[in-house]
Amino acid sequence: MRKREYDEDDVRVRPGKGSRPRTRIRPAHEDAVPGFVIAVDRGRYTCLVEPAGERGRRRRKSQADGTGTGHRTVVAMKARELGRKGIVVGDRVALVGDVSGRPDTLARVVRVEPRTSMLRRSADDTDNTDGIERPVVANADQLVIVTALADPPPRPRMIDRMLVAAFDADIEPMLCLTKSDLAPPDELVALYAPLGVPYVVVQKGGDLDELRERVKDRISVLVGHSGVGKSTLVNALVPDANRAVSHVNAVTGRGRHTSTSAVALELPGGGWIIDTPGVRSFGLAHVSVETVLAGFPDLIEGTVHCPKGCTHLSEECALDAWVADDHADPARLESLRRLLASREGASDDDQARSAADPAPGLG
Repeated sequence: MRKREYDEDDVRVRPGKGSRPRTRIRPAHEDAVPGFVIAVDRGRYTCLVEPAGERGRRRRKSQADGTGTGHRTVVAMKARELGRKGIVVGDRVALVGDVSGRPDTLARVVRVEPRTSMLRRSADDTDNTDGIERPVVANADQLVIVTALADPPPRPRMIDRMLVAAFDADIEPMLCLTKSDLAPPDELVALYAPLGVPYVVVQKGGDLDELRERVKDRISVLVGHSGVGKSTLVNALVPDANRAVSHVNAVTGRGRHTSTSAVALELPGGGWIIDTPGVRSFGLAHVSVETVLAGFPDLIEGTVHCPKGCTHLSEECALDAWVADDHADPARLESLRRLLASREGASDDDQARSAADPAPGLG
């Protein structure tokens, strides 16, 4: 029997999945275009991109790349190589692909540049959320806490929470007290005077020159609960913003959410305003006890004599004696303990029922 001769046609070779060898080395994207994220909507990122001749120039250290006149907007999606890395308004990013900005074109975000700050809030303060963080905006250098003096009444505990969040994010806070034509600001201003937080007082149709000066050439994010007048302020500061506004419900005393997502708007005199949706809670589960306490510098010295591991909620806490000796306002200690208690699972709404007994003169 003659021995059969085999050739390559007799060997069945399974084709490979690709012709290129697999590698973990990602492209450097050295030709990527810098952009500034001004809006996020369902996985699409609207970015400002500067003209090629101006690339690399910045008007101010805190100013994001891609600002100024003559810039175009580019819609982009996140590249797969970024994985689950989140992108928020205020991020500086690198774009590749079609960055012409023409209708029906789509670029890719291939890199998120290091952030100078990140404002976060937790989904809730209760234990069953595991302190899930919700990023609000990136690279802001000023947090403008907007609160109405009436209709709806001010919520000092909410202001306290936002101040703590600003401290945690290393962002300078500022109070913007609206609707001063309905109630005087004196008591609320006096409550926060020990913290040295700057403030401006405005009213509908009033002069906004002081506010304009404080936000000029800065990236400022406006936060506050619904109905306090954030969108009205934005429309006054940026005439072509066209942000929707609403009225406060006469029965519940709460405003309706008119801003549904954060958006960055360029100020005519330089700088950026980031308008955010109104919030009814500002969780701090992601912030440590030490950071919460650091948000109350008028009380820190009083903790020197606290027992080791003091939660500042028990009778052994030395802060009671500190306040009794007139070193700090009792309302500040009450606010601190409300924040610490909420971190341990007590809901802010439950504790807010004691707002029937608010700080003197405040709602």
